[in-house]
Amino acid sequence: QQLLNTEEGQAIGMQYFYQRGLQEDTIRRFQLGYSPAKNKLYYDAKKAGYSDQILMQAGLCGQSQNDNKQFYDRFRDRVIFPIFTISGKTVAFAGRILKTKEHTGKYVNSPETEIYSKQNDLYGLFQAKLAIRKQDLCYLVEGYTDVMAMHQSGVENVVASSGTALTDDQIRLIHRLTDNITVIYDGDAAGIKASLRGIDMLLAQ
Repeated sequence: QQLLNTEEGQAIGMQYFYQRGLQEDTIRRFQLGYSPAKNKLYYDAKKAGYSDQILMQAGLCGQSQNDNKQFYDRFRDRVIFPIFTISGKTVAFAGRILKTKEHTGKYVNSPETEIYSKQNDLYGLFQAKLAIRKQDLCYLVEGYTDVMAMHQSGVENVVASSGTALTDDQIRLIHRLTDNITVIYDGDAAGIKASLRGIDMLLAQ
């Protein structure tokens, strides 16, 4: 709603996604979002009856360490990538900042919670699972936008390891759908190193 139906979302969030080459149907399919700079989620959630404790436990809000102990939106001022389980339930988010700020990472991710462990989920698996089974092949890429760009090119049997190093649990998820994996990581030194590590793990599994 914030991305598609507000001036700020259209001017900032949608423009970023368009600049990355994403089309509106892709944005809707992956349910991308936008979190405004002000703490809108916190105030709207409180109005809807959610407690501070639940918002903290879900990893949606944090609390400042200074004297006023104010609550704030963890993902404020970022575009949002929801993380789904294989069955399509939203369990976490990644938020990418659009302005360069000192001492601020490019991405903020949901913390480990009772319903989310980043070792157990693959970005795009919910959208890719039927295509992986049909093609009997899974492409493994590095980033969220890599997954979506390939979908737009007609290649839907593709997942990403959610900005973390590949894990045995993630490999087992893929293995439930196919025995065949092609690794397409970035061609820089870090990407090549991660590819070699990942291939060793895949062969071991």
